Amino acid sequence: MKIYSISVVLAPPTGASVVLATASDLSSFSFYQRGSAGEFMTFMSKTVTDRTPQGQRQTVQEQSHVAHVYNRGGAEQLAALKAVIITDEEYPVRPAFSLLTKILDDFTAKVPQSSFNNPSAISFPEINTYIQKYQDPRQADTIMRVQQELDETKIVLHKTIESVLQRGEKLDNLVERSTALSMQSKMFYKTAKKQNACCVVM
Repeated sequence: MKIYSISVVLAPPTGASVVLATASDLSSFSFYQRGSAGEFMTFMSKTVTDRTPQGQRQTVQEQSHVAHVYNRGGAEQLAALKAVIITDEEYPVRPAFSLLTKILDDFTAKVPQSSFNNPSAISFPEINTYIQKYQDPRQADTIMRVQQELDETKIVLHKTIESVLQRGEKLDNLVERSTALSMQSKMFYKTAKKQNACCVVM
């Protein structure tokens, strides 16, 4: 069980989402793949959070990576605060969403909303502690015991990222058109997809 990335994202009513705080643990990737893997985690985080409606939680799987997203929402005219955690397939859903709730609670308590306009000035070192401490999902389960139950928002599970993309969109096309990914990251994505596809036995 592994957490690769945790991010707090601000989604304004218009325009692109902005990552306010992020932490990653890419130690399971080779040294030469870490840069590309990090770019792809950021790309996946923004893509999935942009497509998660206000007040909802959802899980999206892309190959061996799973993104758990919580869109806390906000007033219609205000930007929505979202949190996303990218894990491997083995990391349990319940602790992932408990951790996202805790991260958003701590973030809103410690970071003033007035600083959201300048993400580079935001200091939220706790996110680095979370990614280390909660590699063991039992740590997040203690949050569950205290919290008692998830709030009434619905958890929407999706099996693939394609089901989250708008009608007619393909992840391959988004990756190809993205200016946020370097050529090396795009090649990393294509190579990983080919390696996973070659092992299908009929």
